[in-house]
Amino acid sequence: MTVNYKKDMVVYQIYPRSFMDSDGDGVGDIRGIISRLDHIASLGVNAIWLSPVYVSPNDDNGYDIADYKAIQPQFGTMEDFETLVREAKARSIGIIMDLVINHTSDEHEWFRRALAGEEKYQDYYIIREGKDGGLPNNWGNFFAECPWTKFGDTDKYYLHLFSKKQPDLNWRNPAVLEEVKDIMRFWLDKGVIGFRCDVINVIWKDTLDDGKKSLVLTGSEHYLSKDGCHNILNILRREVLDPYGAFTVGETVFVDLEKARDLTDPARKELDMVFSFEHMEVDQVIVKWFKTRLVPQKLMRVITKWQQGLDWNATYFENHDQPRFLSRFSDAKGHRKECAKMIAGLLLTLRGTPYIYEGQEIGMTNGDFENIGEIMDIESRNIYKLAKKLHFPRALRWKMIMRTSRDHARTPMQWDWSENAGFTTGRPWLKVNANHEYINVKRDTVDKNGVSAFFKQMIHLRKTCPALLEGSFESLFEGRQVYAFKREYEGKALVSVMNMTAKPAKLPQQVMGYTQMVACNYAEEAGDTLRPFEFRLLAKRSDINALGL
Repeated sequence: MTVNYKKDMVVYQIYPRSFMDSDGDGVGDIRGIISRLDHIASLGVNAIWLSPVYVSPNDDNGYDIADYKAIQPQFGTMEDFETLVREAKARSIGIIMDLVINHTSDEHEWFRRALAGEEKYQDYYIIREGKDGGLPNNWGNFFAECPWTKFGDTDKYYLHLFSKKQPDLNWRNPAVLEEVKDIMRFWLDKGVIGFRCDVINVIWKDTLDDGKKSLVLTGSEHYLSKDGCHNILNILRREVLDPYGAFTVGETVFVDLEKARDLTDPARKELDMVFSFEHMEVDQVIVKWFKTRLVPQKLMRVITKWQQGLDWNATYFENHDQPRFLSRFSDAKGHRKECAKMIAGLLLTLRGTPYIYEGQEIGMTNGDFENIGEIMDIESRNIYKLAKKLHFPRALRWKMIMRTSRDHARTPMQWDWSENAGFTTGRPWLKVNANHEYINVKRDTVDKNGVSAFFKQMIHLRKTCPALLEGSFESLFEGRQVYAFKREYEGKALVSVMNMTAKPAKLPQQVMGYTQMVACNYAEEAGDTLRPFEFRLLAKRSDINALGL
């Protein structure tokens, strides 16, 4: 399969625990994924990003890896994985693995041997003595825990920027780099086409000095996107990725445009693209747990900023760590399908590589959880405990969780209207949303005006239209309701225009010259008024044939 990873690729993310269960144990698995490959292929995507399927105690649902070269038995076998790669390739789909190399599980052999006293493996982790009778430093933790935990029966502590069961690796040790190279080659030899690199820009710690007090994360100035990180990424690119012709996308924490440029500059040979977060933070106050109303104009401005600031990047609106983007439009009730299709139109006409998250193609919404006992996400549980300790009222604590929990994206995939949404014949590991009775693949795919039909149309347009694959980006209008931008290639242009609210809006004058409708998320055409959450892809009549449309 020959794919230009930047220009041609459309990626579909699968969260394996929640996608499809083949054996009735309530947890999704690899054979379940294989059974649904035709659905994925029908969308027109050509790559699947798998969240971790490695052996793991699942403290953080697989992002705490105990064996990088083995498949979690709950997900299947290595033979199952090899079948998945082969069957996906037969449908012109490549597999992207999740590479988690900032930390391992505390149940990984390396950490076990470190605890047993082997100095070699103790140097695989960041283990330090306390300072002045306290912790080694004053850093914060991404999961609202103390980032230092006692190392066995010693007086020392090990660093974990995430869960205490996720000890950070010591990248100053050359042996760690060699181990990771070996892991990457193992999976590339299995036929995967590349890696999504988890929290990749925090792997290198410049120093363990105290950090400046911060409402965001104390100590982060000592490890965010440091030179040591750039050096490691360059080595991995030159010595592993390039020889295989492999692809990478990095999840990058607190990254700004300047840092993103450095990480993705082709001359530096590091990452192909990054997942930035600024557009996902327009409805938060300081930290993500304090949400405010999503203001469309703020979203437009951030999108434009990144479209103009980087030549190419990953584009996305949903993943396994974010609430459903559709649900963040609080005024979308009653316009679910139109809003879901509007987001699809936006995603697939921006300049960059689009990533679609499982269920996004049918307009899945946030979960309908009723209490904290139904939440499985460790981050959400820790925040709830912290808020309780800080004497936040119960109603406020629950509101924080219901607006922000990662479990909203992890509810089981809704295949049909039967019990458990066709996801499993057993008891699902996470509560199935009751709205599966009317939001499901079976119902949506027979609807010629359904969300998935619009995704298919837009993916086809993107893959066949030079203006969408190669074209420049120019913002035309950013108003309180309406966003419009132009993609132009060799003098021929397409214009995306959308109403991001539930109230009708007038077409801006800036797009009036583009009157031929190429695509619309409403079944019937309209005039100069954009209906609630309406998306239109427009062109000049003289450009239609030249654009191959």
